[in-house]
Amino acid sequence: MPSKLIRIICVCVVLSSSAGFGQSTPQCDRDQESENQPPIANAVVFWNGVADNSIAVVGGKSPQQGSIEVAIVQAAVYDSVNAICGYPFTAYAVKPNVQAPARTEAAVAAAAHDVLIALYPGQASALDQQYADYLGTLQGPSKAKLNGIAVGRQTAAGILELRASDGRNAGPGWTPPAAGPGNWQPTPPGFLPPSTPWIRAVTPWTMTNPSQFRVQPPPALDSDVWLRDYAESKAYGGAISTARTADQTDLAIFVGGPGVHPMLQWHGTWRSIATDQKLSVLGAARLFAMLSTVASDALIGCWDSKYTYAFWRPVTAIRAGGGNPDLTADPTWIGVVTTPNHPEYPAAHGCFSSSVVEVLRAYFHSDSLNFTMSSAAPGLLQPVRSYTRFSQALTDILNARIYGGMHYRNSDNAGAELGRNVARQALTNYFLPRRDD
Repeated sequence: MPSKLIRIICVCVVLSSSAGFGQSTPQCDRDQESENQPPIANAVVFWNGVADNSIAVVGGKSPQQGSIEVAIVQAAVYDSVNAICGYPFTAYAVKPNVQAPARTEAAVAAAAHDVLIALYPGQASALDQQYADYLGTLQGPSKAKLNGIAVGRQTAAGILELRASDGRNAGPGWTPPAAGPGNWQPTPPGFLPPSTPWIRAVTPWTMTNPSQFRVQPPPALDSDVWLRDYAESKAYGGAISTARTADQTDLAIFVGGPGVHPMLQWHGTWRSIATDQKLSVLGAARLFAMLSTVASDALIGCWDSKYTYAFWRPVTAIRAGGGNPDLTADPTWIGVVTTPNHPEYPAAHGCFSSSVVEVLRAYFHSDSLNFTMSSAAPGLLQPVRSYTRFSQALTDILNARIYGGMHYRNSDNAGAELGRNVARQALTNYFLPRRDD
């Protein structure tokens, strides 16, 4: 959670509006949307895409690393737009000086640009050009644009200061336990070292500490839960499987196959939902700040649990016989999807996706919404999947981790519960409608 509220006294604010978790279009957005619009319909949606490209595509960051950095961008964007709109919602950490009139789109661009430049100075030339091109599309009074830029730069500086010593890329290392029943070991085909163990010590955005929602230990190797999970993952998750259907194979690859970056897959869905639902700049800024900080915390909490328990992956367990005489080993077994190089329990996609779904359900006051999710994996039967409920997408994702052969059912469920817990406490304490005394 933020260690301090960075206050830059606000000397002038624009008309405000109070709203609940759902969509809102305050006066600050309506006035600007009635003027000449830039080609990009929503600045928050556009700059989220820019951030994804800088962080995950060009920067090559993993979902757990990238989610923390995207949250830095979205927190700065949210605090800038919320301030210009008169604080209809609680600030996350920064209260900038706002001179009216101030253009929200310019604030979004400045906040995102400045954070990304700070995180990736080597991309400065490309980001500067993108920033200049975007500002050039904004019509209307130059004073409003300049005032918006000033707000965005203040919030970017404030959030970067807040996260300067958050433990990114500098946390504790980790040595895998000795080989043995239940213990994680590097997995084929690459036998790579454990990925980003320092994530477990990063300062959270909304949690009190990384272990706040640590899950219970994984099942004992003589338990019924373990016997069930072992059998299911072995039957459904292998590269060669007579139990898994063609659609289940397709789903496994859709979620975890070559070219799929889970963070990018979900973010593309966020942007589509925001566009389809015609969210205002403030609405999108708030939703993306909620989603990104909660998802980041879910992964921080997930990594705390993963590296606490260091539970073995199916490919290790199945080749070794599951540590139980009632189970049968298969020394050549391998999953249909390449196993990620970090401990198994709990499932990271369960942590991440459950937290996202919980936020979306709260924001839209319903589990029901028509949306699509696409996949970058080649050769899919369904490269785009359509959903009518957020919970349907979560169910597909959890099942896909079994069909892909990298997780167990109990691990999926534990991760999903962790994600829900993170989201629920965040929604209770952050990004709330302002209550005037």
